[in-house]
Amino acid sequence: MMLYRFVDQQKAGGFPVERVCEIAGVSTSAYYDWKAHRDGIPTVAELTERRLVMEIGEIHEESDGTYGSPRITRELCRGGWVVNHKRVERLMRIHDIVGHTPRKKRITTIPGEKHRIPDRVQRDFTPTAPDVTWCGDISYIPTWEGFLYLSFVEDLASRRILGLSMANHLRAELVCDTLTEAIGTRGGDVTGVVFHSDRGTQYTSGDFADLCAQYGVLQSVGRTGVCWDNAPAESFLATLKKELVHRRMFHTRAEARLAIRHWIEAWYNRRRLSSVLGYQSPIEWEDHYRHTTTTMAA
Repeated sequence: MMLYRFVDQQKAGGFPVERVCEIAGVSTSAYYDWKAHRDGIPTVAELTERRLVMEIGEIHEESDGTYGSPRITRELCRGGWVVNHKRVERLMRIHDIVGHTPRKKRITTIPGEKHRIPDRVQRDFTPTAPDVTWCGDISYIPTWEGFLYLSFVEDLASRRILGLSMANHLRAELVCDTLTEAIGTRGGDVTGVVFHSDRGTQYTSGDFADLCAQYGVLQSVGRTGVCWDNAPAESFLATLKKELVHRRMFHTRAEARLAIRHWIEAWYNRRRLSSVLGYQSPIEWEDHYRHTTTTMAA
């Protein structure tokens, strides 16, 4: 500090700044940074940090407040910033930018024991290509009108939600409608795809078995009461509830339907960075997979 004051005094006396800095053993840039800070003018580093904090805030807001430091760091790097997660964590802590934390989940599966269906997956949830293994589950969404029941189908390679159905009942047609939508998303040809679920009565029903047989889908189920046997489906539901459902109260089932479908189609499938996919979105991963496969085949 004394050296910078010495340089400042000599500069006021008419001596060249570069020469005085050389004598004092300090760099001219360090001197000018000190002077700017003393005069209340933000330094280049301070301006850069302000822009970084603004960018962090915009990414956090765009994620509807759900991104924590790992995903924000990845998004910043994708946007050209050279920054590590420790710096992002520090700035988020200082500026009170916090990712949303989940509530405890509630289990609603009712097991069906009539149909013997094998576990074809055996907790191998990492297929290397789309349409090898799908999974699905059912959950409930509270509204002021009563529960809305949600069923979905997820591709285990890309983690993309291929089918979605919501209703005010838990009949087998709920999961049949969901699988039908997923098949339509993939163009109808899904022969040999393994569909994995829990042993809920909807998935072990005759109607669902007939639909799977019609399209050549191979059924697979985990053990009763073992959530790890369908972990990716549980993970998706936890994310949906943490980032959307538990953060608001829906007045009607129709309101919940619109909000959930928009969140999945516009955000989760297209924009949300998945750590499982190397911080890509599901559709981005699928596009990259198709491009790579086409290039290798050419």
